[in-house]
Amino acid sequence: MHLWRGSTTLQIKMSKAKLTFAGGAGTVTGANFLLDNGDFKFLVDCGLEQGEKFCKDCNYDPFIYDPASVDVLIVTHSHSDHIGRIPKLVKEGFKGVIYSTPSTRDISEVMFADSVKIIGQEAKKEDVEPLYDDEDVAKTMSLWKTVKYHENTDIGGGFSLNFKDAGHILGSAIAEVTHKDKKIVFTGDLGNTPAPILRDTEKVEGADYMVMESVYGDRNHEDKEERRAHLKQAILDIKKRGGVLMIPAFSIQRTQLLLYEINNFVEEGEIDEIPVYLDSPLAIKVTNLYQKYPENFNESVKKEISEGDNIFEFPKLSFTPRVEESKSIAKSDSPKIVIAGSGMSMGGRILHHEKKYLEDKNNILLIVGYQAAGTLGRRIQDGAKEIEIMEQNVFVRAEVRSIHGFSAHKDSENLLSFVEDSSDTLRKVFVCMGEPKSSSFLAQRIRDFLDVESYVPEKGESIEIEI
Repeated sequence: MHLWRGSTTLQIKMSKAKLTFAGGAGTVTGANFLLDNGDFKFLVDCGLEQGEKFCKDCNYDPFIYDPASVDVLIVTHSHSDHIGRIPKLVKEGFKGVIYSTPSTRDISEVMFADSVKIIGQEAKKEDVEPLYDDEDVAKTMSLWKTVKYHENTDIGGGFSLNFKDAGHILGSAIAEVTHKDKKIVFTGDLGNTPAPILRDTEKVEGADYMVMESVYGDRNHEDKEERRAHLKQAILDIKKRGGVLMIPAFSIQRTQLLLYEINNFVEEGEIDEIPVYLDSPLAIKVTNLYQKYPENFNESVKKEISEGDNIFEFPKLSFTPRVEESKSIAKSDSPKIVIAGSGMSMGGRILHHEKKYLEDKNNILLIVGYQAAGTLGRRIQDGAKEIEIMEQNVFVRAEVRSIHGFSAHKDSENLLSFVEDSSDTLRKVFVCMGEPKSSSFLAQRIRDFLDVESYVPEKGESIEIEI
């Protein structure tokens, strides 16, 4: 391109970059995006693909790029489907710098320690080598650098990084990457704002390209008050029945939100005290980390804490990190609430409780998060009457309820509103990290309502963009 000014010719060189969707395309999990301008390569996220198993077989496949050639990895947040293959990346040659917020770094370290155990167990069962081990995790953490929100950071190759608060989980970030006058935004997962604990998702303006999530791209959540009412009713019903309320919960954010809501019910006299067991060593560690970073909370929660309220503690709440403590839950009297991982019933202690309690019609299984296709949680949610847990057939006689409003993801309407803030400058939106019908629906809405070009990429696809 030439721009003329009098007799002087100014040349503007349009540089190109290749954006590769190495994961997180055509599926919710496995986020992994590579940008390569020929001189510099950076990745955003490197997560596990998950389904029936915590670590699907495809995670063992070689990366479609050379890990040793990548200069930088940017991490949006610490869920396994965004960080779960980072130690594999390091094991296979990545020696660059890993950037995230401080709390994402801390939670990731805890998550890796837990993942090593699960991956090791699955590998032993399948008679294969584990995806990675403790040594790979230690090397991974040695490459990690932290960046605070709104702190512009030169990551090399003429690229700068700025994190904005995604409001999804503690430390979650939207990665704004700028090169010259172009801004590429990687949303990671966007929070279900306004949230009871965390700050709202920050606006992004002036983006040229956007790689965005679409988990709930084709549907909207129930009202926040309705969500709270459903949780309260489940507790009241279980007390009346004298049964067990089982809640398969994700260790990050969902567990802390449940504890916060139950704490408020008790403090405000909306429910009588009831034994609540947090039966997840990982969730207990993460809850402790939440208390380490109160600056990430919204102003209302900060005020509660300043007035002396421990938002994650109330009478009859028990943490059961040790195995013997977990086993003792079965001997305790009902009614009671058991919150245990994993959130999609793919493993963890929730399986022991489901095995014991699902066959009793007086009990309730309360699903409070997204259940990926192929997971045990999804089969139960879809109405399966007989399932297999730990090689034993179990009849589902307990009542199964779902509360979608507890999702930590934005719904369709709010995803559209997020894009709208940059609609005047956006050249293209790449809709990823969702099931195909969800991504396609959101992409069409972006085209129809905002007149912004949007595209649903396929896994492995590379697209040229101008930067």
